[in-house]
Amino acid sequence: MMNYRPLGSRLVRFAIATSLLLLPGQALSGPLLDAAIEAERKAVQNDPRGAFDGMHRALAQFSASLPLTVPRISFVTEKPVGYGAFTARSDSIFKPGEAIITYLEVIGLRWKTLEDGRKQANFSVDLELTDSSGRTLALKKDFGTFAYTGISEITEIYTHLTLEVDGAAPGNYILRYTVNDIVSERATRFEQSFTIAG
Repeated sequence: MMNYRPLGSRLVRFAIATSLLLLPGQALSGPLLDAAIEAERKAVQNDPRGAFDGMHRALAQFSASLPLTVPRISFVTEKPVGYGAFTARSDSIFKPGEAIITYLEVIGLRWKTLEDGRKQANFSVDLELTDSSGRTLALKKDFGTFAYTGISEITEIYTHLTLEVDGAAPGNYILRYTVNDIVSERATRFEQSFTIAG
């Protein structure tokens, strides 16, 4: 059996010292710190699964408490194969007729519990395409709709959006995507500029 060697109290002491330095006058507490201490205790007792599950639950709850945010956005060369598993384009210049694929990650989604006990997050994405002068060329509500369903909340949520702009004239364009969290009825927007080559 493999025994866990705790980074133990050194790590906890470092976290406490850092917190005291960064947050003078504030009480040291919070669900993430509590979960980390409990995970450390379970790991020392050779319960790695319990330690991991506890940290996973705490991180999922923390993520759901954050503002709805799209922390990572990138034009990519092809459809991603997983969370963070993508190849970013070296530029934002596309050939006429070339598909424009955007990779994005979402944090801050809220989850609902289904009748069978599983958890589900739902979000949609609206699209607006404008030219460099700000004139709207395309507007599409629910350009994409997504549902994530599982036995527990997850924090590594990603998707991709593919836009076809056949027939678009050469020039500069702006993509505005709005991500709508259906469960919490919150929204956030991000932009991407790109060029159709002559």
